[in-house]
Amino acid sequence: MVRLAATGQRRTSLRVSAAAFALVSIVALAAVFSGCSPGPPEDERHLLGETAAYREMKDKAFSGAESPIPQDRRGALLPLAYFPISLDYRVPAVLQRSSDRPTIEMPTSTGQLRTMMRVGRLDFTLRGQQLGLSAFVEAGSRDLNRLFVPFTDLTSGTETYPAGRYLDLDRTATGLYVIDFNRAYHPFCYYNPTYDCPYPPHENRLQIPVRAGERMKGDATGP
Repeated sequence: MVRLAATGQRRTSLRVSAAAFALVSIVALAAVFSGCSPGPPEDERHLLGETAAYREMKDKAFSGAESPIPQDRRGALLPLAYFPISLDYRVPAVLQRSSDRPTIEMPTSTGQLRTMMRVGRLDFTLRGQQLGLSAFVEAGSRDLNRLFVPFTDLTSGTETYPAGRYLDLDRTATGLYVIDFNRAYHPFCYYNPTYDCPYPPHENRLQIPVRAGERMKGDATGP
């Protein structure tokens, strides 16, 4: 939930989970975890339809009273900009769990530190390369069912927000996941500098361009 931090800065959640965006989250989960289509053409049509619906609903939510986007920036930022939807950026992954669940301090956009617990590393192949991203939960959180996966890639700073993008995953009992980079989104501090957003750690800096998910819109490069 979006709440006030001790510094007076607004502290963004690690996912778009405010009540105003609940319906958006439902659509997102349906798109990521449905796997009932009988073949690749149907899979692609399903992904296109569900993801397009999710994006439309997110634009609508971000136009409302609970939007993180200031009123004077909505004309420049809405509708949000995205890369084309592609099945190439929707890949299986395996979570290699951390036995000791270490904590790290993530610097944030307002100069604070956010203590995060590393749950494990997601190993996957993207565009022919073996890659990995660490998955986190906020230290001290009782809710361990949602993984926070911040990352940067070679589009960061040119085509996407320089400070990176986020992914959210529901925990699974099997350790098997689907990472859908079509769902990568900008943190709230991209739209509004009063939000306090953690920066991706060095281990989550991908050395390839990930042209999927949210991107910057024209010259609206954020505050």
